Amino acid sequence: MSTRPRGLGILRDARGSEDVLPGSGRFGKNTLPFIILTVCVDATMITDARVLQQEFIPREVQHRDSEVNYLSSILEPVTEGNTTEPTLLYGPSGAGKTCIAQFIVEELRGSVVDLNTQYVNCWEDYTRFKTLYQLLDGIGQTYDIHRQSTPRDLLVDRLREYNDTPYVVILDEVDQLQDKDLLYDLCRMRDLTLILIANREEELFSPLDERLHSRLRNANRVHFTQYGNDEIASILRDRARWGLAENAINPTGLQQIADRAAGDARVAIGILRKAARTANREGYSRIHSDVIGDVVLEAKLEIEREVIDRLTPHQKTLYNIITDAEEIAPPALYEQYSNTVNEPKTERTVRNYLAKLEHYNLIVADGNTKARIYRARS
Repeated sequence: MSTRPRGLGILRDARGSEDVLPGSGRFGKNTLPFIILTVCVDATMITDARVLQQEFIPREVQHRDSEVNYLSSILEPVTEGNTTEPTLLYGPSGAGKTCIAQFIVEELRGSVVDLNTQYVNCWEDYTRFKTLYQLLDGIGQTYDIHRQSTPRDLLVDRLREYNDTPYVVILDEVDQLQDKDLLYDLCRMRDLTLILIANREEELFSPLDERLHSRLRNANRVHFTQYGNDEIASILRDRARWGLAENAINPTGLQQIADRAAGDARVAIGILRKAARTANREGYSRIHSDVIGDVVLEAKLEIEREVIDRLTPHQKTLYNIITDAEEIAPPALYEQYSNTVNEPKTERTVRNYLAKLEHYNLIVADGNTKARIYRARS
């Protein structure tokens, strides 16, 4: 079932008639970080390549009715110029957390005239400076900030002094923040509404001190479960309808992709995109089953490479050690890691890093805590 928010009473489609593209390439004041290339080819299977991108924000969302309605009710005060308590969206990768957060904020922007918004991926902007810079950029306050010479406290003070329209901020992959104390500073700022996104609640909260624990104890929580295969097939059906020629792929093909994606919408969309590109390049009029079978591994490897490219230096070191060793126990892994990097992180932080690598299917952890073995995913 597709969903439009309830609770945000005036949040309706403000983008025009039904012939408008069913999504948007913009979020807040910033263009989402992808580049659209127009390529002239003889085949016309792909009618809108944007729809096949992970960053695409649909006009309607599938199979997340309760999550959409709950989040929209949480953010209802924003429509009246107020703020609300921080909200944590958590669940496995590819469960729709980022999509739903951006979808709701887009709807807010369509109904609230005086509103600033910003999206920050804390895996990419994981340092205190980078995160604050992005937040200030969302309100146009970076004109005189320089990476090398601007004092870090100045950034916090400038954001704290913000006293204008409500400011809704999405901090994606928030557990990747290098300096978790920044969350404490942000939670204390007026006019700032935080939407935090993480895979697991404990990974976010375990490194926090009691002061920040207390601050976030009353945060709203929205739990996302993994999609079922039929739900993935339904999501793909919409993407195919919006971005591919009519009858380019049949229901059996969509179900085949869903089965191979194992509940991860990112993987499913990646397979569909790769299959469509391959069929388009070969001049086929439809995406056949053998094309899907041929591209599954390549599509998954492409997503894996994208994740590896996003790893922080310490995470990449751990990943490389595990990959080179094929399998390794935690004590040996930490010893080798400590001997490799300058200023190694604590064992608890390293455990959180390893959990992140496991969530994104880069490594496998076998056994319990005392007898655990990490190995590269084959």
